[in-house]
Amino acid sequence: MLRIENLDLYYGDAEALSNVSLEVPQGAIVAIVGANGAGKTSLIRAIAGIERAAAGSIAFKRAEISRLPPHRICDLGIGQVAEGRQIFPNLSVLENLEVGAMLPRARQHAKASLEEVFAMFPRLKQRASQSAGTLSGGEQQMLAIGRCLMAKPELIMFDEPSLGLSPLVVQEVLHAIRSLNERGMTVLLVEQNVAVSLRLSQLAYVLENGRIVMSGSGAQLLHDERVRRAYLGL
Repeated sequence: MLRIENLDLYYGDAEALSNVSLEVPQGAIVAIVGANGAGKTSLIRAIAGIERAAAGSIAFKRAEISRLPPHRICDLGIGQVAEGRQIFPNLSVLENLEVGAMLPRARQHAKASLEEVFAMFPRLKQRASQSAGTLSGGEQQMLAIGRCLMAKPELIMFDEPSLGLSPLVVQEVLHAIRSLNERGMTVLLVEQNVAVSLRLSQLAYVLENGRIVMSGSGAQLLHDERVRRAYLGL
């Protein structure tokens, strides 16, 4: 579904990504793991069109998207749940969700999509008229996921979905990701909890200093001695 080839990305003179190549098969959960500053968020932002790559190719369903603006990329079917949630705190829960359905691909499905989001996250329905900024951190993350789903994506990119959440809420969020995947959603997952992300994923890549240094199934990397020493403290 998504293929990246030889991607380079710079912030000024600083190289954030170097010769990155990876694939996200349709229907899979693919994890990107690495230390803080490895380039994981830069990769997500490049795919989303927020950052412009200096070189390389990003293809979604075989169509080149690396020069498209973010709103066009969203309307092709790539959704993003950004790090830090980035909801609209002064809008209500319902208004936040309605914003997600403003894309042309999503407008005619808005009512059905809203029902699906409320079925997945009943607490959002209970708080539909509540200001989003007054929600708990876990509820805000549910709202961020729900808003993304309103856009009818075929691929969702999650950037640190468990960041700042309690262990119990983390389990809820990860269960939601697994549930979406079981329904056919393709997922690109950047997650600080390396063990969890490798257990969830069918395919994983290790990113270090902007370069892919290892790849394999989640299970393979979970039991790889180098990964266990570097990221699991084992």
